[in-house]
Amino acid sequence: MNRILLVEDESSLHDLLKMNLEMDGNRVIGAKDGPSAIQKFNDQQFDLVILDIMIPGIDGLNVCENIRLKNQEVPILFLSAKNRVEDRIAGLKKGADDYITKPFNLEELQLRINNLLKRGVHQQPHQHLREFEFGGNTVNFEKHEAKGVNGHFNLTKKEVLLLKLLIEHKNEVVSREKILQTVWGYSVYPSTRTIDNFILSFRKYFELDPKNPKHFLAIRGVGYIFEC
Repeated sequence: MNRILLVEDESSLHDLLKMNLEMDGNRVIGAKDGPSAIQKFNDQQFDLVILDIMIPGIDGLNVCENIRLKNQEVPILFLSAKNRVEDRIAGLKKGADDYITKPFNLEELQLRINNLLKRGVHQQPHQHLREFEFGGNTVNFEKHEAKGVNGHFNLTKKEVLLLKLLIEHKNEVVSREKILQTVWGYSVYPSTRTIDNFILSFRKYFELDPKNPKHFLAIRGVGYIFEC
């Protein structure tokens, strides 16, 4: 039995999809907002994620990116009313395998879901960032290991996720809100120095002169940037 995470906040559509998917023999776990979708994905194993974009708390694009930071193999299908070409491209760039716009044909949706489920069993793993080198430093994302200015050491899970997000967006400013949504799954942002403390740790790990960093920079009032 395939396990599907269905993220849809419109109750009537959620119930319709759930009923049809379960009639096909699937086990459906529902979520109606971004934070609960992230929590359920972290707590359980799924064979497919069906994801709306315009959901409360954290939008579907950030949910997709959060999932892809942790899991490159699970198929993700966007089901959204956002139907511009730019919207579809944005969804696919975040790591989705397919994108269907609302309103949709139920039979077509079921065929695409079945194709993704079959592909998920046999597909080769997605190409994704396993190791990265910069300035004489090395990060191994799969082993949670790194080599910095003081030699080899281990990274925590959150350090790996934040590093990966910043490196995948290298030379781009990443907002504090995006980091908290994508890495921590927050929809209400804490007033703590959570991210600042992680950035300070990265400077100690990887910067020759942590007080004058070259790689991990804070842009006051905007966010953070990794430069290489």
